Order: sequence, then C-alpha cells, then structure tokens
Amino acid sequence: MNSLEKLFAELAVQKLQHQTRRHFLMDCVSKMGGLAMAPLLFGCEPGKLSKSTSGLQLSERDLNPLAPLPPPFLGKAKSIIYLHMAGAPSQLELFDYKPELAKYHDQACPESLLEGRKFAFIRGVPKMLGPQAKFSQHGESGAWVSDYLPHFAKVADEVAFLKAMHTDQFNHGPAQLFMQTGSARLGRPSLGSWVTYGLGTENQNLPGFVVLTSGGKTPDAGKSVWGSGFLPSVYQGVQCRSKGDPVLYLEDPSGMSRDLKKNVISAINQANQEDFETFGDPEILSRINQYEMAYRMQIEVPEVMNINDEPEYMHELYGTKSGEESFANNCLLARKLVEKGVRVVQLYDWGWDTHGTDHDGSIDMGLRNKCREIDRPMAALLLDLKQRGLLEETLVVWGGEFGRTPMQENREGKQMGFLGRDHHVDAFTMWMAGGGVKKGTSYGITDDFGFAGVDERVSVHDLHATILHLMGFDHEKFTYDFQGRPFRLTDVHGELIHSVLA
Repeated sequence: MNSLEKLFAELAVQKLQHQTRRHFLMDCVSKMGGLAMAPLLFGCEPGKLSKSTSGLQLSERDLNPLAPLPPPFLGKAKSIIYLHMAGAPSQLELFDYKPELAKYHDQACPESLLEGRKFAFIRGVPKMLGPQAKFSQHGESGAWVSDYLPHFAKVADEVAFLKAMHTDQFNHGPAQLFMQTGSARLGRPSLGSWVTYGLGTENQNLPGFVVLTSGGKTPDAGKSVWGSGFLPSVYQGVQCRSKGDPVLYLEDPSGMSRDLKKNVISAINQANQEDFETFGDPEILSRINQYEMAYRMQIEVPEVMNINDEPEYMHELYGTKSGEESFANNCLLARKLVEKGVRVVQLYDWGWDTHGTDHDGSIDMGLRNKCREIDRPMAALLLDLKQRGLLEETLVVWGGEFGRTPMQENREGKQMGFLGRDHHVDAFTMWMAGGGVKKGTSYGITDDFGFAGVDERVSVHDLHATILHLMGFDHEKFTYDFQGRPFRLTDVHGELIHSVLA
C-alpha cells in the first residue's frame, strides 16, 4: 500500500469512527454544551451564528491567520530581530564600566551585598572580582564599551543601552522563559508569537516568526521560548537551520512532482476542512494553513536561506563562512529574512554561562573568545540594515536572561580554578536599536559595584511593553482570551521606557 492509499484508508476509518455509538454520545454532549455556550460567546446579535455545520462564521483572518494586519496605532517598527545570548553575558566585562569595583578586586565581599541575598552557587563570603576587560568611551554619545567588542564599539551611537535591567529569576530555564514569554512558567506565548498574532506577516510564502540557533545547543528552556502557548500553533516560531537543509524534508522525494504534491495537499486539506465543519476546532484551520505554508516554503526558503549568493564584501563584513552553523551566518540570514517580509526573527546563541568552571566558562578568556564570535556580525547587522534603509523600520534587541555578580563565584564555598561570576538578577545590560529607538542614549544607573540598579530601573515587563509600543500596540489592551480571562504579554505589569523612544 503506497502513501496515497494509506491516506485514503485512514480517512475511511475516521469516517467509520464517526458512526459509532461512542462518537454519537460524545457528539451529543459537545453539541449541547455548544448550544449552552453560544449566547455567552457570541451574545444575541442577529446573524452572528451562521447555519454552517461548524456554527461559526469565518473571517478572512480565520482562513488565513498569517494575513498582514495594521497595528492599532502607527508603530515605528515593522519587524523585530532579537539577539538572545543564552547563558547571560557579563555586563561588567562589556558595557557597565565600574572602576570602583577594580579597587576592591580580590577583597572580601562587603556584608551589605550578601545580607538577605540568595545566589545560585555562591556560598559563604566570596571575593570581589574587578572588571577583566579594558573600557573606553566611543562615538559622540561617549558610550562605555570594553575591548571585548571593538567592532560593536564603532556603532555604539546607533543603540540605546538599558543598564539597570532586573529580573526575578536566577536559573537559566525559568529566566529565559520569563524574558521571552513574560512568565517563568510553561504555557505562555512567546514575544514573537504575540507580535505575529497581532500583525501577521508580509510574506505569505515564509513563516511570520523564524528562529535560528548557534553555539551548538538550544536554550535551557527548550523550544518553549519560541512556542505559541495558548495562541493558535500557527503563530509559534519555525526553527530553520543555517547548516544543511534549512528545513528538514524541504525537497520532495524522488518521483513526486509539484503537481502531484499540490493534489495530495489539496486532498488532505479537503479532509481537514470537513473535520473543521464538523467540530469547529480552530487548530484544524492552523493545520490547513501550515500544510499550505509548507508547500509555498519549498519555493521561497531555498533562496532566502542561501547566503552563497551574497557578494564577497558582505561575507567580509559579517565574517560569514558558508556551510557553517554560526552566529555570523544567522545575522546575515536575519537581514535577508526581514528584507523578504518576515515579521520576527529570533537568534539564540548558546555558550554565555561564565561560572569559571573551565577555560571556555571563564570571564577573562572564555568570554573574550565568545565575544569574538558575535562582535563583527552584530555590528555588521546594524550597518547593513542602516545602509539598506531597513534599520528605521526594524527593531533590533540584544541581551541575555539575567546578569552576573560583581563577586567571583566560589561554588560551594571553594575557590574556582578559573575566574567566573555567578547568576545575578538585580542588574544587567541590554540594548535596542532601530525602529523608533532613540539612538546614542543610555538609560539606567547601577551602584559603584554594578550590583543593583539605583535609578531608572527597567523590568522585563517594561521591556516588553516598550517593544510592543514600538510595533504599534498598547500592551495593556493587546490581549487574548483564554480560560475565562484576557491574557497579555505583560500580565498586569509593565511601563513604557519613554526615555529611549525617538
């Protein structure tokens, strides 16, 4: 039996199952519940309920959930490129210059910094750890950037720094979930899913939300950080690869022509349409849309995910190497994707957890090497977007899930073999650039040790509220009804960071 015969056999079995007594009883229960719930869901407005089998009137958005939509108000940004450094880079070696901390290097940590505090691995009284990088000011804004990021220092005037970020999660998985979904618990939609749900996408041949990873691993929180949660699954991130086929099974098997493939998908979606008319489950519409999207992606994806057709000077600018899975390749792909109309591109780069457990995890050697991997490409991304006129309508966000302590990690009270810093929730740095961001600014001040924010502190919810504002949404009104109440990305929190808005 070939694949097509199996498909029709499964359809025949499914229809027979619908004729059983068990299905009849289940159908009676669900239909009676639907009759009871209809007035609650749709009110008594005439014409709201149709006479279709599903009992629902379908809008164009129901049939094409990724159709582009205008934002509630005119946003400055049309797309987002989010660069997440999984593991949490040290702000004290990159952007938050603390000369006073250097004076206390190798001295016992003041008791005032430890009292009532809880850390992931630090025990007892650790020693202070001075900055391991050299800092200097750059550009007209005078931004402090370390020698770990010499290329990025040249574009520091393009960004707005948030130097007093704080979070309430000090373990990687929950902190990454919180940063990407607004909740440390599983089940909430990611930022990219919210934006794609609200705006759709400009290019109907590509996903609205694309994810690219580098560093050899995915984030600790797994694929939930780009999941759609309780939103329809069509809004979840689609992970593509920068090495090998960008999407698995992109090419048709031998003997499968495009016309035959189209006929197969049409038959599948006809069966799905009949199921939808019977049950009215919106996830069936998502399934239909995803089959059609996959068919269209076979034409568009090979072109947009191919960096070999880029000119040599562009490869030199980004530091890319064809055939590799790298942050540099992903930055170039991100530019190509937003240029093609993709709404959200999320880059995750793994390997920023610098505890001092080994050479790669050291704050002086491992972090410097890790910065070499991102320095040139992220600077190139800003320059490339700007020279194409895309930066003014593309919001670029950079950061990790939390910060690092000004104390040296002493895991279980013992001195580490390499220099490292523990997880820290009270202060870290992120930056934004592009669509609607006031460039050349620095917002937020931390104390002399970089331990905690003392002025202009920014929460994760504040960051999300500001991102949504730049995309054209009021974060307090942008909601989705689930389990009897309206949910939003910022939950019941969040304030706009007005000082970084252009």
